[in-house]
Amino acid sequence: MPIIPFNHKDFDTFLIPGLTPRMTSLIEHVRPKLNLLGEAIQPFLSTMTGEPMYAHVAKHARRTINPPNDTWVAWSNNKRGYKAHPHFQVGMFASHVFILFAVIYESDNKTIAAHYLKSKKREIKKFIPEHYVWSMDHMEPEAKSHGSLKLSDFDLMADQLIQVKKSELLCGIHLDKNDPILADADKLQATIEDTFTTLIPLYRNSFA
Repeated sequence: MPIIPFNHKDFDTFLIPGLTPRMTSLIEHVRPKLNLLGEAIQPFLSTMTGEPMYAHVAKHARRTINPPNDTWVAWSNNKRGYKAHPHFQVGMFASHVFILFAVIYESDNKTIAAHYLKSKKREIKKFIPEHYVWSMDHMEPEAKSHGSLKLSDFDLMADQLIQVKKSELLCGIHLDKNDPILADADKLQATIEDTFTTLIPLYRNSFA
């Protein structure tokens, strides 16, 4: 089944005050699109990685007071979950859609990813396009552009990934909520697949 593009009503979900009203809108308007997206991209990722990949849509089940500021679908090689494993994700804040590779704080693979980041920084600097972005906290919408980073910044990110328990590593692209790609299902899916293809070396080198 084809994916359904995003629209402004989806982004406006994250402007609704209160946990229950925001979650109601998220469940009704955004989550069905993420479910379809998960199913559509799963075969592509399984073929690209050479292993079964499973889609996991964020449920935000632990929230009792504060409404979520973002939501996502993630793909990992583990059927039970994704947080403890290197994974790919597509999601949205009120301002943009993100298409990322991620190793987050719950993963034991952070040290492996950090070693790759530091030892292959020149190679990474070359194959990641300049308009891609890097972040060390999936809860923050801001990120640094790849083109602005120096080689020493990769050493700093690697050291932080190892030394700071809550640190994370995310790399990919952001699409502004007004980007016309988001309104075209075919172009959006092609962009996601192209982005994940670019990021596959980060994924493969995050495992022992």
